[in-house]
Amino acid sequence: MTLNRRTFIQTTAAAAVASTSTTLWAADTIKIGFVTPLTGPLALFGEADKWTVEQMKQSFKDGITVAGKKYMVEILIKDSQSNPNRAAEVASDLILKDKITLMVVTSTPDTTNPVCDVCELNEMPCISTNCPWQPWFFGRKGDPAKGFVWTHHFFWGLEDVIGNFTNGWKSLKTNKKVGGLFPNDADGNAWGDKALGFPKPLTEMGFSLTDPGRYQNGTQDFSAQIAAFKKEGVDIITGVMIPPDAKTFLTQAKQQGLNPKAITLGKALLFPVGIEALGDLGAGLSTEVWWSPSHPFTSSLTKQSAKDLAAAYEKGSNKQWTQPVGFAHALFEVAADTFKRAKSTKPADLRDAIAATDMNTIVGRVKWGGPGPFKNVSKTPLVLGQWVKGSKFKYDLVIVNNELAKNIPTGGSLKPM
Repeated sequence: MTLNRRTFIQTTAAAAVASTSTTLWAADTIKIGFVTPLTGPLALFGEADKWTVEQMKQSFKDGITVAGKKYMVEILIKDSQSNPNRAAEVASDLILKDKITLMVVTSTPDTTNPVCDVCELNEMPCISTNCPWQPWFFGRKGDPAKGFVWTHHFFWGLEDVIGNFTNGWKSLKTNKKVGGLFPNDADGNAWGDKALGFPKPLTEMGFSLTDPGRYQNGTQDFSAQIAAFKKEGVDIITGVMIPPDAKTFLTQAKQQGLNPKAITLGKALLFPVGIEALGDLGAGLSTEVWWSPSHPFTSSLTKQSAKDLAAAYEKGSNKQWTQPVGFAHALFEVAADTFKRAKSTKPADLRDAIAATDMNTIVGRVKWGGPGPFKNVSKTPLVLGQWVKGSKFKYDLVIVNNELAKNIPTGGSLKPM
């Protein structure tokens, strides 16, 4: 990033003022840094995060007590701009300039991984979510024998998304031919990985996968992929796409006569705004559901049920509930619980308190050190959903398969496109 002289002076002056104004009370204030994609192609992941921060300000208005001492709480939200380099940059600023006490980060490996790497480097305790654990762990070259020291993650894994997707497909009459759309990014490389991703389990279950190879995010022409899928006669299309690419692909697939029985995509089909933008193409699309008003969980902070939290978001934002609402909320639940159990606000004491977490949140149980796959990973439940014509909103996301999380009720069954 280049700075002209005027911008540099303004930035330096602002930093000096901020430094001067905070030094008087910084000792009695806990600062939580929060990095999320508020703009760019991943912005739908961060759509609800400013609303969540406002809710958290209310929850923390009376402060938090750590080891018998009362602290006020300040939340500093930073935009990763959907860019890994930017995510690392703002994380460094939060640690080195803003002197945060704790980092929380959310939404895809493009944001979580660089922020967590910066935290690991600077010995800053960090809690992350909204990224399958494989791209988070292996994408950061994690060693299963050692794990990480300063960074802890809660979310589901590729084994859960594969299980949900295939459970749904098995309920339909298809030829079991699957077309894969895997971009050349951390998610795409993990989902398309022959050993860790979709190919191996699909083969073991009797599905055949047509993978035309990695494409670049922002691709404007999916004709080659569509031609490959038509040639193989695929009945099912899957993959992990950013929302703009999904719109491009779905529009071109319809134009070029590709009509599968199921389109089940990760990432791109999670959000009501993105589905509405597809117009009539949105009906019948299916995707993973990490959180919904139907989830039988309650917030440890606000005592709201999942249904209550979703309703509060809709009322406060005038928008339809969206899945990241629950996980952004849960980040601050875990943060609050960490502070209440910590011996002090020192980084090492907070790190130890995070590692010892075992609590029920709005997204389910969060516990590190087991039964997750590694000591830094805690798994949350996952089900399958399908977009259907709605009443209050244009489309509703209905849970259609819960074989991997029976405690989350279904609202229907998967229907062919």
